[in-house]
Amino acid sequence: MRFPDLFRFAWQVLAGHRARTALILLAMGIGVAAVVTVSAIGEGARRYVVEQFGSLGTNLVIILPGRSETAGAMPGVLVGKTPRELTLDDALALKRSPAVLRFAPLIVGAGDVRLGSRNRETPVLGTTAEFIQVRQMDLARGVFLPAGDPRHSQPVCVIGATVAAELFGAQPALGQWLRIGDRRFRVIGVLARQGESLGFNTDEIVIIPLAAAQALFNTEALFRVLIEAKSRERVPEATADIEEIIRLRHEGERDITVITQDAVLETFDRILRALTLAVGGIAAISLAVAGILIMNVMLISVTQRRKEIGLLKAIGATGAQVRAIFFTEAIILALGAAALGLFVGKLGELAIGQAFPLIPFAAPWWALVAASLTAVITSVLFTVAPARRAAALDPVVALSRR
Repeated sequence: MRFPDLFRFAWQVLAGHRARTALILLAMGIGVAAVVTVSAIGEGARRYVVEQFGSLGTNLVIILPGRSETAGAMPGVLVGKTPRELTLDDALALKRSPAVLRFAPLIVGAGDVRLGSRNRETPVLGTTAEFIQVRQMDLARGVFLPAGDPRHSQPVCVIGATVAAELFGAQPALGQWLRIGDRRFRVIGVLARQGESLGFNTDEIVIIPLAAAQALFNTEALFRVLIEAKSRERVPEATADIEEIIRLRHEGERDITVITQDAVLETFDRILRALTLAVGGIAAISLAVAGILIMNVMLISVTQRRKEIGLLKAIGATGAQVRAIFFTEAIILALGAAALGLFVGKLGELAIGQAFPLIPFAAPWWALVAASLTAVITSVLFTVAPARRAAALDPVVALSRR
C-alpha cells in the first residue's frame, strides 16, 4: 500500500467518525495549549526580570551592609549582633579602586511631602549627583542634584512625575518650595516617567542630597551603595577591590554583601527556567491522559472494525500494513491536535499579554517544538497495543463475525 493510499484511507476513517475524532483532537489540543500558555507565562516572567535588572545599568555593583553567608538569609541581619553600618566615609574610600567609575551612596526613608494643603507620603532617597548616571535615569525638566562635597548639601530636591502631577497639577514645579517633614526644599528637577522597576515606582519618589537625608532621618548609616564599574569586564575586579577596601576599614571583618548584576540575573534566569520546565512538564501530563484516551478509542475501534480489517487482510494486506494504518491515523490526529493546541495557546498568550501589558509573554521555541513532538510521540506509543491487536486478527475469524 502506497503512502498516498494509506493517508487517504486513514483520513476517510477519521472523517467517518467525526465525534470520536473531535474528542481526541480536543483532549490533545488542550494539552498542547496548556504547555504553550504555561511556558509563555514562565518565559515572560524570566524576560521581565532580565529587563528590569538591565534597566539598572550594565556594569552595576550593589553593596549591602551585613553578610548574607553569615546570616544564612537576608544580608544585613547577622546572627547574634547588629551588622556594622556602611558610612559615607566607606563609600568615599571606594574611589581608590581603579575599576570603579562612579558610585552613589543611598539613604532611603518615607517622608510626608507637603505643598500648602496638599500632602502625600512618599519614598525619599538621599544620594549624590552621580546617582542619575549610575541608575541610568532621565530628567523631564530641570537639573539633577548639584555636584560637590556630599557632606554638605543645599535645600533642593528632584521629584518624580507622579509627585509633580499630584502636588503641582498643571502649574510648573521648577523653582517651587515644598516641605518634607520639618524641612523645606526647592524643586530643581522633575524625573521622566519610567514606571515600575523591580517593584519600585520611580515616578513616586523624591530625591534629596545625601547630607539632607542624614539630617532628615537622623542617621549616618547608608542603606545601599550603588557602584558603576568602568566596563563589564572589570566588574569582577571592582567587586574584589570593594570587598578588600571595606574589609580593611572594618578591622578585617568581611561584613558586607556585594551583589553583581550578572550574578543576580544568572540566579533568576536559572530559577525561572527550571520553574518553566517544571510547570510545562506538569501541563504535559494532560497529553499522557489524552494518549490513554487514544488507546482506549483505538482498542474499541479494533472491535468495531473487525470486518474492515479482515477484508483488508483477506485481499493481501500484511500485519505491518494494518499497523501502519493505525499509526497513520494516530499521527494525523496528533498533528491536527498540535496545530489546534498551538493556535489556542497563542490566543491564550495574547489574552494574558493584554491583561498584563508590562510583561513580555512569549512561549519559547523549544516549548512549541516539545509540545508538538510530545503529542505525536504520545499518540504513536499509545497506538502500539491497538495496532498489534488489529494486525493479529485472523481474516477468516474477523469476516465470520466470531
